[in-house]
Amino acid sequence: MADGERNIRISVPEALEAGVYANGAGVWHTAHEFTLDFLTLLNSDAGEPEVVPARVVSRVKIPPSVVFDLLRAINTNMTLYEQRYGAIRRVDDLPPDDHSTPEARR
Repeated sequence: MADGERNIRISVPEALEAGVYANGAGVWHTAHEFTLDFLTLLNSDAGEPEVVPARVVSRVKIPPSVVFDLLRAINTNMTLYEQRYGAIRRVDDLPPDDHSTPEARR
């Protein structure tokens, strides 16, 4: 291990082990923190196709100093994912009969 590096032992509380499903995200910031809102997009019964209702299923606030580490970790994992499973397709690129939930793709 190089100087300044350290190992982190991660422990996930039992109540959080299952995680939550999110098919959208929003990011905003202040001078002191970045906020990541993970969303579940809801079906819109209203006649406004340009407005998609969404519910925040998790909100995470991180200091600016962690943003680069998070981006690096996501980039590394996206690269490994695509090497193993192929290119990630955006939901907008899927055929119209495909849906954005894993249950709908089974």
